[in-house]
Amino acid sequence: MSGLDRLRGMFAFALWDREERTTLLVRDRVGKKPLYYTVRGRKLYFGSELKCLRAAGIPLKMDRDALRWYFQMSHVPDPFTAYEGVLKLPAGGWLRFHESGKVEQGRYWRMPIPAKEAPAGLTREQAMGQVRELFDESVRLRMVADVPVGAFLSGGIDSSLVVATMARFSPEPVRTFSIGFEEAAFDETRYARMVAERYKTQHHEIIVKPDSIELVDRIVDSFDEPFADPSAIPTYYLCEFAAQHVKVALSGDGGDEFFNGYESFFEIDALSRWDRVPRWVRAGLGMFASQLPHGAYGRHRMHVLSRLTSFDRYLSRYNPPGFRDRLLTPAWRTPDTAGLIQTLPDVYAGDGLDPLTEAVYYEATEKLTGDILVKVDRMSMACSLEVRGPLLDHKLVELAMSLPHAWKQEGRRGKTILLDALGDRLPPALLTRPKAGFGVPLDSWFRTSLRTYLHDHLLSRDFLDREIVSEPFLRELIDEHQRGRRDHGYFLWAMLMLATWLRRFESDSLRSAA
Repeated sequence: MSGLDRLRGMFAFALWDREERTTLLVRDRVGKKPLYYTVRGRKLYFGSELKCLRAAGIPLKMDRDALRWYFQMSHVPDPFTAYEGVLKLPAGGWLRFHESGKVEQGRYWRMPIPAKEAPAGLTREQAMGQVRELFDESVRLRMVADVPVGAFLSGGIDSSLVVATMARFSPEPVRTFSIGFEEAAFDETRYARMVAERYKTQHHEIIVKPDSIELVDRIVDSFDEPFADPSAIPTYYLCEFAAQHVKVALSGDGGDEFFNGYESFFEIDALSRWDRVPRWVRAGLGMFASQLPHGAYGRHRMHVLSRLTSFDRYLSRYNPPGFRDRLLTPAWRTPDTAGLIQTLPDVYAGDGLDPLTEAVYYEATEKLTGDILVKVDRMSMACSLEVRGPLLDHKLVELAMSLPHAWKQEGRRGKTILLDALGDRLPPALLTRPKAGFGVPLDSWFRTSLRTYLHDHLLSRDFLDREIVSEPFLRELIDEHQRGRRDHGYFLWAMLMLATWLRRFESDSLRSAA
């Protein structure tokens, strides 16, 4: 097991020990590559995709308890899957299976808890030098390949820094890839072009006009279980586009998680101030919000502020319990945050820590491993493209997590130490631009190209008779969205992914039983 400490990068593998008659499963530290397994008697089945287990003859039965978390997390969180008895090996984890059927399990690496103080004797200037050195090394190592290598270039800070650093080490122009949409609010190609022009990259960009219906089925088939992050759509198109030119692409994933880049981190102080308000007042605020009609001004905000802890408030900002309670039938609702911590202890940094530390740790574990890295892996593999993430290098991660928040975040500005160390490599316009996510115009698609598809799936008796959601409330959401009164695109996409997966699951089950 000691040899695992010498591995660096992304991997998931199995080793058969002929003398000990054991099989060892191992997954990389951050969880960039997947590894599913199930133990049936004295047999171990494993694979990089859930469909591998079905192909091996394993009957896959829907795990309703695991699926309940989908509505809170937007995916089925590690170590669970949508299928009973089938698990994901945790990031940084190992499993040893003996021929007798005995199973041993452990972790050779865990995500470090974000530090409150700087390491003894380390100045901020010295830390900047270490960030620069490790970042350069991580990019250089991931450029080594015997096939063409390129880079995703979104026009954001992280991917732009990766491209700028690649240009320092590459004797040839770096091949870069960007996509945009016709809707101006979702098109960032102008920022990507700034970096491409500065470093004279061999730049490729395309404005996509999605075949949305075909893509929905393709996404569901690639994930093998419900997955609600709509940024899988542009990720797929970007991977498909890049794969026409290169076999390996470098990405900027990880910068927000490890260097405090998310705007949600900037709201922590405001959310924390509510800890001083008596609990009975906050509880009353939640009860009052529950009596307000759906869509009433301030209802969502009051629900969030009524939560009893800052961590609970953080988790509730985009997926408020009050909304889920109206949308889901009682049997499909998840426990509160205390129940989440009990069920998924690896996403919680621990008691007695400040709210910002709790939030950063959650994003760096559950959200990164369970959502972002899954999205990139599945969409890239669907296009036969290998994606490497320099910012996910465990040595760089360990350094970033050892630095205090004050060195990484100043007010509403994140990634400060990363930018102070490397920002001179970027066009000045990128340093001041507002942060933007990798989004898609779902709101307009559900009113146009996906309108009929949405109705056929979500309002079908096949879906409604499962009694997962409240039919009146779901119809209200669809009506509000299509009239343009409110943008419910995210929640409708989550429901659509679930409904499409359920149809696929039952179809696959029938074929397997035949």
